[in-house]
Parts: sequence; structure tokens; C-alpha cells
Amino acid sequence: MHPNAQLIQQFYACFQTRDAAGMSACYHPEVVFSDPVFGRLHGPQAAAMWRMLCARAQDLALTVSNIQANTNAGSAHWEARYAFGKARRPVHNVIDAVFVFREGLILEHTDTFNLWKWAQMALGPTGLLLGWTPMLQTSIKKSARRGLEAFMHKQSGE
Repeated sequence: MHPNAQLIQQFYACFQTRDAAGMSACYHPEVVFSDPVFGRLHGPQAAAMWRMLCARAQDLALTVSNIQANTNAGSAHWEARYAFGKARRPVHNVIDAVFVFREGLILEHTDTFNLWKWAQMALGPTGLLLGWTPMLQTSIKKSARRGLEAFMHKQSGE
């Protein structure tokens, strides 16, 4: 197995055990992460997002498959199952990840998934009816960013 494929495997193994520090150790200091909810996050923001998600992931079940990598790039398919929000709605998010490597670490990490499908599961009827609209998708993104900023602020004050 290529060392970068092992790095991807290590990243998700750390996620499965909620080891955010281990996940961050797989990232290059200049990492750029992006997904449909958080948008683009740079370096410390990406690490903070994983710390936040690991801290909140009480019932996360994660599966990873189709890990592939070479010297420059890689990919993986992963699925996350968890309960979301105060209503504890069940979510089964299906995600494809693409990676770019530098110096034996992940420099770019892009997750793609269907935000409307996610909204249908996470937000119930509102997500079903409005999850496809730019208005609700923008609201989801802003809420995620505010949550991350609040988490980072709290972490910096401790």
C-alpha cells in the first residue's frame, strides 16, 4: 500500500476513535479543507473543525472504503451515521474525499456530498422542502461557521 494511502487510512482510523489530534497530525500546516457545509477552511480552522466534530460525535459510526493514493493525490469514500441536532434526527451522510499531498502530509482535503440529501435527514421536513434552495443552504453554511468560530473562541479562552 502506498504511504499516502496509509496516511488516509490513518486519518480515518483516528476519526473513528475521535482522535482529533491524530487527524490533525495527518495534515500539512498549510492544509486547505473544503466541504459543502463549512466551505474552505485553512490550517488551524480545519484542525479546529475536526476537534469540534470529534467532541460532539457521541454516536458517530464511520466506514471508509476505496482508499487510493499515489505520490501526489488520493481519494476515499466514507460514510458517517449519527444523530443530528436537538431532535436527534438520524443522518447517513455519503461522502467522497479527494486529497493532495505535500511532504508526506495532506495539503488539500475536499469532501463532496449532496447537501440537499443531508438537509433532508438533518432538518426533517424543512430540509426536504427547502434544502435545495440557496437560501437554506447559505443558512446551513453560516450556522456551521458560527458554530466553528464559537468553538475556536472557547478553545482559545481555556
